[in-house]
Amino acid sequence: MTDTIEGANDKVTIHYLTEHPELLVSGICLAALLLDFLLGDPSWLTHPVVIIGKGISMMERDLRRLFPKDERGERTAGTAMAVAIPLMTLVVTGVVLLMGYFIHTWIWVALELLWCWQCLAAKGLRKESMNVYRKLVPEVDLPAAREAVGRIVGRDTGDLSAEGVTKAAVETVAENYSDGVAAPLFYMAIGGAPLALMYKAINTMDSMVGYKNEKYINFGRAAARLDDVANYLPARLAALLWICAAALTGHDAKGSWRIWKRDRRNHASPNSAQTESACAGSLGIQLAGNAYYFGELYEKPTIGDPDRPIEPEDIRRTNRMMYVASVLACLLFASIRLLIMMALDGLL
Repeated sequence: MTDTIEGANDKVTIHYLTEHPELLVSGICLAALLLDFLLGDPSWLTHPVVIIGKGISMMERDLRRLFPKDERGERTAGTAMAVAIPLMTLVVTGVVLLMGYFIHTWIWVALELLWCWQCLAAKGLRKESMNVYRKLVPEVDLPAAREAVGRIVGRDTGDLSAEGVTKAAVETVAENYSDGVAAPLFYMAIGGAPLALMYKAINTMDSMVGYKNEKYINFGRAAARLDDVANYLPARLAALLWICAAALTGHDAKGSWRIWKRDRRNHASPNSAQTESACAGSLGIQLAGNAYYFGELYEKPTIGDPDRPIEPEDIRRTNRMMYVASVLACLLFASIRLLIMMALDGLL
């Protein structure tokens, strides 16, 4: 009798969630963020981005062989890849999830939750940046700190001072909160795991080929532009959420708002300075500025005011704000989806 009742309850639950998928998707967003906070990115679990990255490398190799090696040919090849990789990611993940759904609803739930979890990087950002922090506190081990920060930034780190190492770690957490947490949650709330993974494919493409060097200035142009478009709205929402997180964690929300309004465009990318400026203002420090990449000096504008020197404790402060901003993003995007879907279903 007990087994019969439990089986009936399971059927009722499945039927209700099937009829109201907005509840399920909103719940999956929250569960995915919780899993990321608790488990991060386990090394034993194959990450979809690794598979996407291999696909990008293979497609780049094949397209470069297929198209002429002049400017037009490289741009055409790069555009073809910028279209193909995201669409393939969307279609493949969508088909797999659909197959899982037809087999059993809970298979679909499990796959959706797994992929949504893997799209998030809050704990990974905290873990890597705190590795840098531990090389600076209580005693400075500068060579080890440079090596630790070198794993999470693209700039040259061999000659960085302790202050430079600290600044690089803070900038990484602040900037990558947008594309590593807020943006995936944004697309997750709109279209679940397929759209979130499609976004990760765009972001991965940009990180692999979106450079302005001789090799990628033409081939990577379309991927870089597509990444700018995909991040445009999420980056600005992420900055506003960071300002709210600054207020909730006892930091300078007014300063965060002021510096964001003033310095949010102080970057070659239209999106990268959004959360960096909010972070700099919340801490009363100055970020960005000139940096070396592959031995070449790149002159960049600064972000924020040097009200005080940056210090290792700012890494911890930045991570606290990043975690609070992540929770706010999840609650906001999941709630908006829930309200919209309920309105469309005539439940309001």
